[in-house]
Amino acid sequence: MWLPIPADEIEGLPTPSDTGLTYLFWDGDPDFPGDPADCVFYAVPYMKGMETAVRPLAAMTSVRVVQTLSAGIDHVEPGLGSLPAGVRLCNAKGVHEASTAELTLALILASLRGFPGFVHGQDKEEWRAGFYPALADKSVLIVGYGSIGAAIEDRLAPFECARVARVARSARATERGEVRALTDLPALLPDADVVILSTPLTEQTKGLANAGFLARMKDGALLVNVARGPVVDTKALLAEVESGRLTAALDVTDPEPLPAGHPLWHAPGVLISPHVGGSTSAFMPRAKRLLAGQITRFAAGEPVRNVVFTTE
Repeated sequence: MWLPIPADEIEGLPTPSDTGLTYLFWDGDPDFPGDPADCVFYAVPYMKGMETAVRPLAAMTSVRVVQTLSAGIDHVEPGLGSLPAGVRLCNAKGVHEASTAELTLALILASLRGFPGFVHGQDKEEWRAGFYPALADKSVLIVGYGSIGAAIEDRLAPFECARVARVARSARATERGEVRALTDLPALLPDADVVILSTPLTEQTKGLANAGFLARMKDGALLVNVARGPVVDTKALLAEVESGRLTAALDVTDPEPLPAGHPLWHAPGVLISPHVGGSTSAFMPRAKRLLAGQITRFAAGEPVRNVVFTTE
């Protein structure tokens, strides 16, 4: 088993003497910790990029489970075609919800209440008093209502929003209310003061927030992207924010990392954080619990959780 966290730092792992399993530490170093052909459970290094994630896959002829430590799986998808049939790909549901939802609320509040301007004012010793928009009484639309989207709504609850609309790939009912299908987006966008993107990156969602999507948003609305950069058409977004019609708060960008000199850096009304939605102090304890639980189930011959794809 290849783990991106040393096994002796993960409480609750089955002991090798009981299972016959061997734990090898690999966090993306140039040298592999062992023969990839012997690996049966591959936990992908976190935030090391697609090239690192897929590098050993073609040689992993015995692998049965590929476990990401991210909510998204787009960084491993290019290597799945080289795997044998029956390999289960699992995501990190339960690991990033708290951190990503926290950042989403921080981005919304900072953008609406003018925090970037306050920081610049402090640098210049300027007292920038005035009236600023509040989250209270705003209409919020969450596009991508999975576990992270639901966690975001949980944290919106105390802020007295006028309403929260929910959109996912397909319509369904939840305890909080109706989830609408992606096909309903055109009708929902004009009513939203804040549009939150928390959807996975798929062929269906790549470029979802394109020129037509953005044009349907109301004047003065805020777009928040905590999904993946390519979910938003950067050129189309730049046109809207540079005109002053929309504002944006982005934890992810396209391209990413955002290169020096890119117009997004200094676009009016844009707040950027460097893809830190999940990388907080909350990550490691949850990642360790996920790995211990998954490996315990695997060693016992029980079904692993969070399976999002099985190779054929």
